[in-house]
Amino acid sequence: EDAMSGRRLSGKVAMISGGARGIGRAAAERFHAEGATVIVADIDPAAEGIGGEPAVHLDVTRDADWRAAADAVIARHGRLDVLLNNAGVVRMGSIEDLTDEDWRSTLSINVDGVFYGCRHGVRVMKGTGGSIINMSSVSGIVGGHNLVAYNASKGAVRLLTKSVALHCARKGYRLRCNSVHPAFVETGMLDDIVARARDREGARAKLGGAIPLGRTAEPREIADLLVYLASDESTFVTGSEMVIDGGLSAQ
Repeated sequence: EDAMSGRRLSGKVAMISGGARGIGRAAAERFHAEGATVIVADIDPAAEGIGGEPAVHLDVTRDADWRAAADAVIARHGRLDVLLNNAGVVRMGSIEDLTDEDWRSTLSINVDGVFYGCRHGVRVMKGTGGSIINMSSVSGIVGGHNLVAYNASKGAVRLLTKSVALHCARKGYRLRCNSVHPAFVETGMLDDIVARARDREGARAKLGGAIPLGRTAEPREIADLLVYLASDESTFVTGSEMVIDGGLSAQ
């Protein structure tokens, strides 16, 4: 009946880090619409009320926060079926001008955050199985001259994901782990990048023009792929890098 009504995540419990805005919020809303119980974990108070369940406070750079968040979900719902490691930041800068602070904060949020998420995701999900989804970026596959920290962090997520996937497969956990690699998506993060440009409209047009499909992505389009990875439609997919970039990396 649920399959007939299009509720592809019916009965699943999902936690989304950084779900207060952008792709995370779009995913929370889509997962909820597909029948999942959705817990948004974020440091942003705006997370409250998204996905229909009480939000969980989470600073992704802190192992103790991850432990508490994962344990809270298990205590409340008895299981966790889907973990979306979505929280992330972009700090612009080349190898010559990036500050130490921006380097450390980028890796702390984008790499440590996913490492701790996977650590505690595996801890609480290995008995029941499920899907861990790590948000990387097309910047984890191709380089950018002024994205040295972001490239390093998203490349790390790509291979961290494969290691987790292989470990879980070897252990027989029925726990899949995949990375997702979008290009430019219409989110607050993109707005922040464009805002730094002298010609904002020109910068936005240039980003869209760099993509073979001729436009940036909508968060909903990324969320559609995330639903597939969260669902039982993808039970043979693990250790994969799912590129959703309008053809950017095909050039």
